[in-house]
Amino acid sequence: MAQKPPKSAGSVSSSPPPPPPAQNSDKESEQIEQPVLTRSSVPSLDFSPPDPTEQRTGASSRDNLSSADRQRRAFARIAFGLFTLGFGLHVAYMGREWEQEELQEKKLTLENAPAGRWERTKNRYSGMFSYFSDPVMTELLPPRTAAQYPPSSKPYTLLISVDDLLVTSTWDRQHGWRTAKRPGVDYFLAYISQFYEVVVFTTQYSYTAMPILDKLDRYNFYIEHRLFREHTRSQNGEVVKDLSYLNRDLSKVILLDTHPEHAVTHPENAVIIPGWKGDPKDNGLVAMIPFLESIAIYKPADVRPILTAYNGKNIPLEYAKREAEGKQKHIENWKQNKGSTSNSFGGFFGVSSRSTRNAPLTYLEQKRKEAQQQYLEEQAHIAKNKDYLESLLKHEQDVMAAQAPSNIWEMIDTIRGNPKALDANIPPPPPPPPGMGFVVPPPQLPAPAQTQTSPKSS
Repeated sequence: MAQKPPKSAGSVSSSPPPPPPAQNSDKESEQIEQPVLTRSSVPSLDFSPPDPTEQRTGASSRDNLSSADRQRRAFARIAFGLFTLGFGLHVAYMGREWEQEELQEKKLTLENAPAGRWERTKNRYSGMFSYFSDPVMTELLPPRTAAQYPPSSKPYTLLISVDDLLVTSTWDRQHGWRTAKRPGVDYFLAYISQFYEVVVFTTQYSYTAMPILDKLDRYNFYIEHRLFREHTRSQNGEVVKDLSYLNRDLSKVILLDTHPEHAVTHPENAVIIPGWKGDPKDNGLVAMIPFLESIAIYKPADVRPILTAYNGKNIPLEYAKREAEGKQKHIENWKQNKGSTSNSFGGFFGVSSRSTRNAPLTYLEQKRKEAQQQYLEEQAHIAKNKDYLESLLKHEQDVMAAQAPSNIWEMIDTIRGNPKALDANIPPPPPPPPGMGFVVPPPQLPAPAQTQTSPKSS
């Protein structure tokens, strides 16, 4: 049997090579490894965010704190704990029961004061920040003494605004600010001051309002007290004249103003009239005199129901109608008194001799006639002694100029109630002329932080 010759080393196999492995379609193409891009393999950009996969190596900063840092952290924790404890104790203390002095200062009573602990705490904390919104004093006016104000004279207080009520201010490029007096303002202040304690209550600051008031009341006879912007309250961003700080019986207080928002706390005490815009023929201020003087003459126990009845009405016109009706009833009662006729010659023929011309004056008309006569006498007296009053005014200005502090130490002493000593070179006030019916006291510098008073001489 024949055998195949053995294959040599250099012989080539005549069998075909094995076929290449078959390639899969899409599934195998997805398994191809893609190059992974790291932050180190791309250019560095300043705005590139940090790689979240990178982690800092080494120990944490908490383990590397020095002993001084540990002490500071411990002290901060202790301080925060003490602050929290102190604040909690203070909150508990602010919720304590009301004290009598505290109620008097806040003008509250046990009946209307907040009763709950949280309400008391809230009220006390809000009072800590009321320094910037409340008046500078808790009692804006000094108490009325029986010696200064007898019960039979001036039991009522009349608060008068300034802007657009007594004066109005205009501005132009040629003259700047100019202030004009309302028609009849001099007569109004001089006449109504016989019946009321006149107090000017303006929203202007004292340094702008004082020159105006010095012009309106040159000798300080009519305006007894002056209240300014620092005596008002700030409520919801609005300036409010809170009468509860006035230190007066509110049943005998009238606020005459042109802005109703000034009287939001006590609208029942307010008389709101239209403002004056410079009309030279205006008589709105003088037209208010009959209404105001009738209240002072008849002396009601409480003025608030009367003011509420006239709220929203044209007060001068409405009151004139009622006074005319009262006058008509007075005449009818007079005619019916003791019969409609008399035993005169006209009565013999059946003609009444009683006419309205001979009707007696009403009580209001009698008091009004007396007040008008007193006004005329006072004006004549002032005109007669004008030189003396001017010399008193000049002396007062000299005294105030001499007592004005010239350095910081004198200013501090003045604030403490120790004004500068009066210079001996300043002469005493001039003596009153012979026959002068009233004596004006020598002027004195008012004490700090108090309103100026000037009771009218008679």
